Amino acid sequence: MTRMLTLVGVIALGLIAGGCGPSEQQGSQTGQTGAGGGATADQAAGQPSAAARMVAATKQKVIGASLLTKTHVFYQDLSAAMEEEAKKLGYKLIIQYAEFKGATQNSDIETFIAQGVDALVVAPCDSAAIAPVIGEAQAKGIPVFTVDIAAHGAEVTSHIASDNVQGGRLIGEYLAKLLNGKGKVAIIDHPEAASVQERTSGFVEALKKYPEITIVQRAEGTGQRDKAMLAAQDVLQANPELNAIFGINDDSALGALAAVEAAGKQDKILIVGYDGIPEAREAILAGKALKADTVQHPKEIGRKAMQVIADHFTKKDVPKVVPVAVDIIDAAKLKAESGK
Repeated sequence: MTRMLTLVGVIALGLIAGGCGPSEQQGSQTGQTGAGGGATADQAAGQPSAAARMVAATKQKVIGASLLTKTHVFYQDLSAAMEEEAKKLGYKLIIQYAEFKGATQNSDIETFIAQGVDALVVAPCDSAAIAPVIGEAQAKGIPVFTVDIAAHGAEVTSHIASDNVQGGRLIGEYLAKLLNGKGKVAIIDHPEAASVQERTSGFVEALKKYPEITIVQRAEGTGQRDKAMLAAQDVLQANPELNAIFGINDDSALGALAAVEAAGKQDKILIVGYDGIPEAREAILAGKALKADTVQHPKEIGRKAMQVIADHFTKKDVPKVVPVAVDIIDAAKLKAESGK
């Protein structure tokens, strides 16, 4: 009798163990801890499980970028540095180029929003008009970072760019000295871009120290060489006694140079630019009417943009503005750099 009772007890214990085993094993595999595979506290509260959170943390981050153009050397260098740094960080970077078209840029950004990218990088075509679509991204929880050109009316996570106000001051001061403190100056402008507004602000500020220097015209050149050349031709025609031109980027300066040379005024009009692209450097070294440039460092901007995004992903505080230093190049400096 005792043996029979003992046997029955062993069988009962075995059945109990057999009934619990699979549920506990299943709970271990799925991250559940409740008896019989019940819901965890996280799931009951509508939160992802620990396993799901781990997968999300290790998922490759996807960054969408909408840049102004691919035609400028500046943006070619900037995007190349972004791609290189993104690869080092293990991010997938998708770049679209708006080619100065605001509607194209808005459409590209809306596509990135629909795709659910982890972050957006934007160099706006129009600093004011970009605000609504940036707001759309932020409403979906997508952090937005601007590079080179700031957005107006939208508070982004961080803005990474050259110190354009200082760059404008530097080139304005340089030109004032070339003019010996007096003369008539024109600007080949592009006021839709915040970075240009900053450059011209610094430039005008520098020239205000010289009462005998006057800015006689600001002509829209859109930052594109062919349109800048046409704008410069109109400026030359309207201002026969013009002494100097400031091109807000190197395509504007080189467009102005073409107009000045076509008019045979290369020995009468001084030109200064902004960017420091190879073609501008060659013109400066050759002794042409283009005398100096504020030089930017687009590769540094691209690298820093990715690094700031990485910091944001890891919950570090990031600065609202990350300025990148600028400098002046002229023939003397370029000759010293090349050892000539």
